[in-house]
Amino acid sequence: MIFITAKFRVRPEHADQWPDITADFTRATRAEPGCLWFDWSRSVDDPAEYVLVEAFRDDKAGAEHVGTEHFRTACASLPAYLAETPRIVNTAIGQDDWSLLGEMTVPDQD
Repeated sequence: MIFITAKFRVRPEHADQWPDITADFTRATRAEPGCLWFDWSRSVDDPAEYVLVEAFRDDKAGAEHVGTEHFRTACASLPAYLAETPRIVNTAIGQDDWSLLGEMTVPDQD
């Protein structure tokens, strides 16, 4: 899978609205057949920073994602709400889902 994590520093005046600002992009990306997940989180240390964790089935699905109209629209519209260019880690890994964190095994987990 292609595993991507990106940090978005949003202008403070838009930080509370970021989930709404990105809602159409998020919904459309999650609907892509090759998208495994596309999840936003807000930093507990910096309320103006959002972290996006996303994964796509393979290189083809990743390429299809960046070729979509909703991706192009996001690239054109979202920078107006950002304080800086997002930072990203993008890598291919040999798994297709989350693994369990063995060091924190929960007893009697279903």
